[in-house]
Amino acid sequence: MTKTQKSEVIDFLTGEFKESQAIVVCDYKGLSHKELETLRNDARENGTKVQVAKNTLVTIAVKNAELGDIELNGTNIFLWSEDQISACKVADKFASANKEKFEIKSGIIEGQIADLATVNAFAKLPSREELLGMLAATWMAPVTNFTIGLDALRKKKEEEAA
Repeated sequence: MTKTQKSEVIDFLTGEFKESQAIVVCDYKGLSHKELETLRNDARENGTKVQVAKNTLVTIAVKNAELGDIELNGTNIFLWSEDQISACKVADKFASANKEKFEIKSGIIEGQIADLATVNAFAKLPSREELLGMLAATWMAPVTNFTIGLDALRKKKEEEAA
Protein backbone atom coordinates (compact mmCIF):
# COMPACT_ATOMS: atom_id res chain seq x y z
CA MET A 1 0.00 0.00 0.00
CA THR A 2 1.51 3.32 -1.05
CA LYS A 3 1.70 6.39 1.13
CA THR A 4 -0.97 8.08 -1.00
CA GLN A 5 -3.35 5.15 -0.60
CA LYS A 6 -2.78 5.12 3.16
CA SER A 7 -3.50 8.84 3.28
CA GLU A 8 -6.74 8.34 1.34
CA VAL A 9 -7.87 5.58 3.71
CA ILE A 10 -7.08 7.74 6.75
CA ASP A 11 -8.95 10.72 5.27
CA PHE A 12 -11.97 8.55 4.40
CA LEU A 13 -12.12 6.92 7.84
CA THR A 14 -11.61 10.23 9.63
CA GLY A 15 -14.57 11.75 7.79
CA GLU A 16 -16.74 8.71 8.45
CA PHE A 17 -15.80 8.50 12.14
CA LYS A 18 -16.50 12.21 12.71
CA GLU A 19 -20.08 11.72 11.50
CA SER A 20 -20.70 8.45 13.35
CA GLN A 21 -22.07 8.04 16.85
CA ALA A 22 -20.81 4.47 17.32
CA ILE A 23 -17.79 2.51 16.14
CA VAL A 24 -17.56 -1.18 17.03
CA VAL A 25 -14.29 -3.09 16.84
CA CYS A 26 -14.59 -6.84 16.25
CA ASP A 27 -12.26 -9.77 15.70
CA TYR A 28 -13.19 -11.64 12.53
CA LYS A 29 -10.43 -14.26 12.38
CA GLY A 30 -11.60 -17.38 10.58
CA LEU A 31 -14.64 -15.93 8.81
CA SER A 32 -15.10 -16.98 5.22
CA HIS A 33 -15.72 -14.51 2.41
CA LYS A 34 -19.37 -15.61 2.25
CA GLU A 35 -19.82 -14.96 5.98
CA LEU A 36 -18.23 -11.51 5.63
CA GLU A 37 -20.64 -10.72 2.79
CA THR A 38 -23.53 -11.76 5.04
CA LEU A 39 -22.26 -9.31 7.67
CA ARG A 40 -21.88 -6.52 5.10
CA ASN A 41 -25.39 -7.10 3.69
CA ASP A 42 -26.95 -7.11 7.16
CA ALA A 43 -25.04 -3.94 8.03
CA ARG A 44 -26.11 -2.20 4.81
CA GLU A 45 -29.77 -3.00 5.54
CA ASN A 46 -29.42 -1.40 8.98
CA GLY A 47 -27.56 1.76 7.94
CA THR A 48 -24.22 0.55 9.23
CA LYS A 49 -20.90 0.61 7.39
CA VAL A 50 -18.26 -2.12 7.61
CA GLN A 51 -14.59 -2.06 6.70
CA VAL A 52 -11.43 -4.01 7.35
CA ALA A 53 -8.45 -1.68 7.69
CA LYS A 54 -4.99 -1.71 9.17
CA ASN A 55 -4.96 -0.99 12.89
CA THR A 56 -2.39 1.80 12.53
CA LEU A 57 -4.50 3.60 9.92
CA VAL A 58 -7.65 3.31 12.05
CA THR A 59 -5.78 4.53 15.14
CA ILE A 60 -4.66 7.63 13.22
CA ALA A 61 -8.18 8.18 11.85
CA VAL A 62 -9.68 7.92 15.35
CA LYS A 63 -7.17 10.48 16.66
CA ASN A 64 -7.87 12.78 13.70
CA ALA A 65 -11.62 12.50 14.39
CA GLU A 66 -10.85 13.54 17.99
CA LEU A 67 -12.39 10.41 19.49
CA GLY A 68 -9.51 9.61 21.84
CA ASP A 69 -6.91 6.87 21.85
CA ILE A 70 -7.92 3.30 21.15
CA GLU A 71 -5.71 0.24 21.52
CA LEU A 72 -5.96 -2.05 18.51
CA ASN A 73 -4.25 -5.38 17.96
CA GLY A 74 -4.94 -8.53 15.99
CA THR A 75 -7.34 -8.90 13.07
CA ASN A 76 -10.06 -6.28 13.32
CA ILE A 77 -13.13 -5.33 11.36
CA PHE A 78 -14.81 -2.01 12.08
CA LEU A 79 -18.55 -1.28 12.05
CA TRP A 80 -19.89 2.26 12.41
CA SER A 81 -23.19 4.07 12.08
CA GLU A 82 -24.73 7.49 12.52
CA ASP A 83 -26.76 6.35 15.52
CA GLN A 84 -25.49 4.60 18.62
CA ILE A 85 -27.61 1.48 18.37
CA SER A 86 -27.43 0.19 14.77
CA ALA A 87 -23.74 -0.74 14.70
CA CYS A 88 -24.00 -2.39 18.13
CA LYS A 89 -27.07 -4.40 17.11
CA VAL A 90 -25.50 -5.61 13.85
CA ALA A 91 -22.29 -6.65 15.61
CA ASP A 92 -24.15 -8.36 18.46
CA LYS A 93 -26.48 -10.25 16.14
CA PHE A 94 -23.61 -11.45 13.94
CA ALA A 95 -21.49 -12.36 16.99
CA SER A 96 -24.35 -14.49 18.34
CA ALA A 97 -24.64 -16.36 15.04
CA ASN A 98 -20.86 -16.86 14.62
CA LYS A 99 -19.55 -17.32 18.16
CA GLU A 100 -16.35 -19.18 17.26
CA LYS A 101 -15.20 -16.83 14.50
CA PHE A 102 -16.53 -13.36 15.34
CA GLU A 103 -16.04 -11.51 18.61
CA ILE A 104 -16.83 -7.97 19.70
CA LYS A 105 -13.73 -6.43 21.28
CA SER A 106 -14.60 -2.83 22.10
CA GLY A 107 -15.93 0.34 20.56
CA ILE A 108 -16.35 4.08 20.67
CA ILE A 109 -19.83 5.31 21.51
CA GLU A 110 -20.60 9.04 21.49
CA GLY A 111 -16.89 9.85 21.58
CA GLN A 112 -16.13 7.63 24.59
CA ILE A 113 -14.17 4.37 24.56
CA ALA A 114 -16.61 1.56 25.30
CA ASP A 115 -15.93 -1.94 26.52
CA LEU A 116 -17.74 -5.12 25.49
CA ALA A 117 -20.40 -4.75 28.19
CA THR A 118 -21.29 -1.24 27.02
CA VAL A 119 -21.54 -2.33 23.38
CA ASN A 120 -23.78 -5.25 24.40
CA ALA A 121 -25.96 -2.94 26.50
CA PHE A 122 -26.49 -0.63 23.51
CA ALA A 123 -27.29 -3.66 21.34
CA LYS A 124 -30.15 -4.60 23.68
CA LEU A 125 -31.80 -1.17 23.40
CA PRO A 126 -34.76 -0.78 21.06
CA SER A 127 -34.11 0.93 17.74
CA ARG A 128 -35.32 4.44 16.96
CA GLU A 129 -38.31 3.11 15.04
CA GLU A 130 -39.27 0.79 17.89
CA LEU A 131 -39.02 3.66 20.39
CA LEU A 132 -41.21 5.88 18.20
CA GLY A 133 -43.76 3.07 17.97
CA MET A 134 -43.79 2.71 21.76
CA LEU A 135 -44.24 6.45 22.15
CA ALA A 136 -47.11 6.53 19.66
CA ALA A 137 -48.79 3.59 21.43
CA THR A 138 -48.46 5.38 24.77
CA TRP A 139 -49.97 8.56 23.36
CA MET A 140 -52.82 6.64 21.70
CA ALA A 141 -53.70 4.54 24.78
CA PRO A 142 -56.01 7.14 26.44
CA VAL A 143 -57.86 7.76 23.18
CA THR A 144 -58.20 4.02 22.53
CA ASN A 145 -59.50 3.36 26.05
CA PHE A 146 -61.94 6.27 25.77
CA THR A 147 -63.39 4.98 22.48
CA ILE A 148 -63.67 1.43 23.88
CA GLY A 149 -65.54 2.84 26.88
CA LEU A 150 -67.87 4.89 24.67
CA ASP A 151 -68.59 1.85 22.49
CA ALA A 152 -69.39 -0.25 25.58
CA LEU A 153 -71.70 2.49 26.87
CA ARG A 154 -73.44 2.68 23.47
CA LYS A 155 -74.01 -1.10 23.45
CA LYS A 156 -75.36 -1.02 27.01
CA LYS A 157 -77.81 1.80 26.13
CA GLU A 158 -78.97 -0.09 23.02
CA GLU A 159 -79.59 -3.25 25.10
CA GLU A 160 -81.56 -1.29 27.71
CA ALA A 161 -83.66 0.35 24.98
CA ALA A 162 -84.51 -2.96 23.34
